[in-house]
Amino acid sequence: MQIRIPARILVAAALAGASPAFAQIGPGEPPITALTKISGGPVDAERAALTLEHVDLAIEVLPATQSLRGVGTLTLRTATPQTRLLIDLDKNLPVSAIALDGTPLAPSAWSNPQGRLAITLPRPLAAGDRATVRISYGGTPHVAVRAPWDDGLVWAKTPGDGKPWVATTAEGYGCDLFWPCLDFPQGEPAMVDLHITVPQGLSAPSNGVLQRVETLPDGRTTWHWKARSPNPYSIALNVGPYKEITLARHTDRFGATFPLSYWYLPGREVQAQRLFAEFAPTLDFFEANIGPYPWWDEKLGVVETPHLGMEHQTINAYGNAYKKTPSGFDEIFQHELAHEWFGNQMSAGNWDDYWLHEGYAQYMQPLYGRWREGEARYAAMMDEFRNQILNHAPIVSGRVMTEEEVYEDANGGPGGDIYVKGAWVLHTLRNLIGDEAFWDVTRRLVYGRSDPKPGNFQPRFANTPEYVAIVNQVTGRDLGWFFDVYLRTAALPRLMETREGDRVLLAWKLPGDKAFPLPVEVSIDGRVQTVPMTGGKGVIAAPPGAHVVVDPASRILRQSDAVDAYQAYMRRGGG
Repeated sequence: MQIRIPARILVAAALAGASPAFAQIGPGEPPITALTKISGGPVDAERAALTLEHVDLAIEVLPATQSLRGVGTLTLRTATPQTRLLIDLDKNLPVSAIALDGTPLAPSAWSNPQGRLAITLPRPLAAGDRATVRISYGGTPHVAVRAPWDDGLVWAKTPGDGKPWVATTAEGYGCDLFWPCLDFPQGEPAMVDLHITVPQGLSAPSNGVLQRVETLPDGRTTWHWKARSPNPYSIALNVGPYKEITLARHTDRFGATFPLSYWYLPGREVQAQRLFAEFAPTLDFFEANIGPYPWWDEKLGVVETPHLGMEHQTINAYGNAYKKTPSGFDEIFQHELAHEWFGNQMSAGNWDDYWLHEGYAQYMQPLYGRWREGEARYAAMMDEFRNQILNHAPIVSGRVMTEEEVYEDANGGPGGDIYVKGAWVLHTLRNLIGDEAFWDVTRRLVYGRSDPKPGNFQPRFANTPEYVAIVNQVTGRDLGWFFDVYLRTAALPRLMETREGDRVLLAWKLPGDKAFPLPVEVSIDGRVQTVPMTGGKGVIAAPPGAHVVVDPASRILRQSDAVDAYQAYMRRGGG
C-alpha cells in the first residue's frame, strides 16, 4: 500500500512493514517536555557561541531498573561573553552535582525546569575563554516506544534467553535524551571519550576506537571508546550479549587500513556472516564513486539492535532481521553506511538541508544496484521510489527548521520526500550534467575538495545554497532554475505534449510560469533525439502516425497522470 516514510527510516523498510523482532519492555514512557522534543531549529546566541572541544561521558547502563547513571565532562569554548551556560539535558535525568573547572558549584547555581540546564557561572567567561563543566546526573530516561520512529532508550530482551538488549536512538528528539549536550547540528564535539559500564556478560560496542575494556571487581565491565567529531545524535549506547566478527586489517582502495566489525546476537552466526560479507564490496562502491571512507583512522562498525537502523557514526545500528529484497543486498545496511559520507562526514548545519543526507543516502541504493547488476535493477528501484513521492511541501523551505518540522509531513514538512523525491532530483541532475560532473559535485560536497585522500580532509558542514554553487562551478552553468523548481517548489513540473501535423510541440508548465529549460529526450519510431527546450518550449519533427515516446528512459522527475491516479487509487484503499 502507499505509505508515508516514517521519520528517519529507509523507504524499503517501511514498504516491508518492518517491525521489531523482539519484546520491548518497560513500565511506561517517561514524558519529555516540548523543549526536549525539539532538536535543531533556531539557536539562541548564548548556545550558538559555544563550541565543544572535548566531551568525556561516563555512563552506567542499568537494565534491571531501566535507568542510567552518568557523568558528563564538557570542555567548551565560548565565542562571546557568558554569564551562564545553557546545556541541553532531559529533566528525567536529574543533576546531582556540577563542578566548573574542578570547583563544585552550589545546587542553587543550576536549574533545569524544561530540559535546558542553566548553570550560573561564579565568574563571567570572556570571549575566547575555555571552561570545563562536570555534570553528574542520572535517572529513568525517556523510552522509545517505537524506535527508531521515535527516540530514547530501547530496553529489550534478546530472543530465547531473555538477556538485556539495550540501544539508543536520538536523531529526532536529540542527544539530550541521555547525555548533557548541545542539541543542534553545530553542537558536534571535536572529540569524545565514552566510558560505558554494563552488567557482567554484556558488551558495549560504540563509536570510534576501543581503548580498553576494564573488568570491575563485581564482574561489570567498562568499555572505553574514543571518537572524533561525531554528530550529537550519532553518539550511541548499545548493550547486549554480543558476539563479534572482525576483519582486523581491511585495506581499502586508497591504501588505508582499518577494521571491519559486526556485533551480533548469539545464534545468528550464519545470517551475521552473510551480512558481514557485504561490508567490503559495499564500502568499495562508495570509495570508487565518492572517495575515501571518512573514518579510515577508526573503524567501520555495525551492531545488531532491537530497532530497525540508524546512522551512528562508525557503529551503525542494524535491526533489519536479515530480510531479503529483490535488489540482492541488505538495503538497511547499505543506507546507513551511506550516511558515513552523507550525514557524518558532510553534515547539514540546518535540518532544512537534510535532503543532502537522506536524498543522497537514498539515491545510493539504486546506484549500488546499477553498480552490481546494471540499468534494469536501477530502473526498478527508481520506479519504486517514484510511486511514493507526495509533493506536499517543498524539500527546502529556506528557513531554520527543527528535525520534527522536516521529517514529519503532519507538521507541514516534506517528510518522506526528502528521501524519495531527493533521490529523483539527484537522478534528474545526474542525467542532465553527466556522471563525471555528478560525482565531482558529490565529492566536493562531501569532502570540500575534488581530490580527497585519507588525511587531507576534515568533517564539514554544508547547506543547499553551497550545493547549488558547487553544481554551478563544476558545470560552468547557472542551474539555479533547476533547484528552484525541484527543491523550493512542492509541485512537479508538467510536460505538455501536442501533435501538430508532422511536429510534436513540447512545453514545460510550472506554477507561476517559472523558467525551466530542461532538455527532453524524445523517441520517434525508436530513434532518440534531445529537444533543447529553450525558454521551456521545444519542437521536434515526427511524421504523422509515428510512434512518439517522451522521456523514454525516464531520466526526468515530472508530474505523471499515471502516478497520480495510482496514488489516488491506493488512498481509496485500492478500490
